[in-house]
Amino acid sequence: MILITEDKIKNRVKELGREIRNDYKGKQVVLICVLKGSVFFMTDLARELDETTTEIDFMQISSYKGTESTGKINLINDITSDLKGKNAIVVEDIIDTGLTLDFLINHINSKKPESLKICSFLNKNKINYKIDYTGFEIPNEFVIGYGLDFDGKYRNLPNISIFKQK
Repeated sequence: MILITEDKIKNRVKELGREIRNDYKGKQVVLICVLKGSVFFMTDLARELDETTTEIDFMQISSYKGTESTGKINLINDITSDLKGKNAIVVEDIIDTGLTLDFLINHINSKKPESLKICSFLNKNKINYKIDYTGFEIPNEFVIGYGLDFDGKYRNLPNISIFKQK
C-alpha cells in the first residue's frame, strides 16, 4: 500500500531544500548521509542546495535485521570530513526507536562541529526529540521505498509503501 507518492516526495524535498538554503545562506554546510537508506533522499536534497556551499560525506551504520531493530548500533564506516567549526546536517532516512539518532548525535558532536542539525525524511514520532527538518511524519509501520529497504530489497521504489511480510 502506497503511503507517500513520488510527487509528494519531490515537492517536500524541494521545500526542505528551500528551508535549509534560507537557514544557511552564505554558510558552509556538510551533509552527512547515513547509508544506505538515506542516499536517495540526500542526493535529491543536495540538488536543492545549489545556492549553499555544500560538502557531502557518508557514514554507514546498522541496527536492523529484517523488520526489527537489534537494539545495537554497529558503525561500519565513519565520515572522513573534518567537522571542526563547520555546520553539520545529519541526513537520516527514518527516525524510529531513537537509538540510531542518539548514537549519531553523540558521535558527530564528538567531532566538534560549529552546529549540528538533524534532517530526517521520515519520522514515526515515537521519541521526544526535536528534529530540525522533517520530510513526513508517518504511522508506526514498517515502510519501504525511496532508499528504505527490507533485507536489501525495495530501495529503488519511487514512493514510500507500507511493507507487509507474506
